[in-house]
Amino acid sequence: MAKRDYYEVLGVSRDASEEEIKKAYRRLARKYHPDVNKEDPQAEEKFKEINEAYQVLSDPQKRAAYNQFGHAGADGSFAGGTGGFGGFGGFGDFDFDIFGDIFDLFRGGRRRRTGPERGADLRMDLTIDFKEAVFGTTTTVKVPRIEVCPVCHGNRAKPGTEIKTCPRCQGRGEVHYVQNTAFGRFTTVRTCEECGGDGKIIDTPCPECAGKGRIRRLREIKVKIPAGVDNGFRVRVAGEGEAGLRGGPPGDLFVYLSVRPHPLFQREGDNIILEQPISFVRAVLGGVIKVPTLEGTSELKIPEGTQTGAVFRLRGQGVPRLHGHGRGDQLVRVKVQVPTRLNSAQREAVYKLAAAFGEEIPEDKNFFNKVRDALGK
Repeated sequence: MAKRDYYEVLGVSRDASEEEIKKAYRRLARKYHPDVNKEDPQAEEKFKEINEAYQVLSDPQKRAAYNQFGHAGADGSFAGGTGGFGGFGGFGDFDFDIFGDIFDLFRGGRRRRTGPERGADLRMDLTIDFKEAVFGTTTTVKVPRIEVCPVCHGNRAKPGTEIKTCPRCQGRGEVHYVQNTAFGRFTTVRTCEECGGDGKIIDTPCPECAGKGRIRRLREIKVKIPAGVDNGFRVRVAGEGEAGLRGGPPGDLFVYLSVRPHPLFQREGDNIILEQPISFVRAVLGGVIKVPTLEGTSELKIPEGTQTGAVFRLRGQGVPRLHGHGRGDQLVRVKVQVPTRLNSAQREAVYKLAAAFGEEIPEDKNFFNKVRDALGK
């Protein structure tokens, strides 16, 4: 079978620079190396062809001979028989460093971690009261988690028994295999089958944890909730997650908060909203009323002629700012209440008020409904 043109093999033009040839070779070598592309039965032959082309085109003298005489010139410039490659018995200065990243990936896929490993984080959902979210609180939660075994302290062996170093891997947890191939010497790393990657042999496992080094327990943990949190806020409790492996640090506990609604108050950011009913007389004449707040009651001045929907502000009576200083405000939205039933004295007073305003004294019973409509009820 006739050989393909070396420039065609590498996919470069005949006037390609040395750098372009080297880049093309590296790209194709990564793609067709037999240890990388095991699913392609033609990969080995393609790789040989790519390497042969590169050996010629990367050498200025061999490239000049190839450009002038083709494959015959290239063959004549090599010593050692077929194609000048000695039947691929060895590649001499073949650059295996280009596969370092690929082999690292393979090694990572085969190896078990043998060093300390951080424990897993845990999540818990917690519902708190409205005032607890506003002012903060400290509460206790029960969390099921994996902890270090209190008997063996994580070393997995029964106390007082011997822990041996694995004789096969010498405690490394992995075994190196060296293979000489037509393409050079390759080293593969595999998890030690003797110790399972731990580097240790335990003949007498801990009876408490069955040799696992960790056990599952229900643990009570205090959680400090800062003032000013709201729905969806996440509290991190450092070091209260699951235990680590092989002496690694524990994970964290994350508590996600939900806030129960309050019967009187609503929240908008750092402000508290209160809808406060006031009498028809108070709306007309004005005066001072007492309104509920998160911390008791507070006095609020109502001016004369206040309409339904008017909003008044109690400064500093809102939610403490979570990431700053001070507090928000309490906003009081008033709602004028119009009486639905009047006794004779009250009715007489309203007649006189209507007359004073120049209103026609109604004879029908819908008068008070009209009054309510006029006041925005």
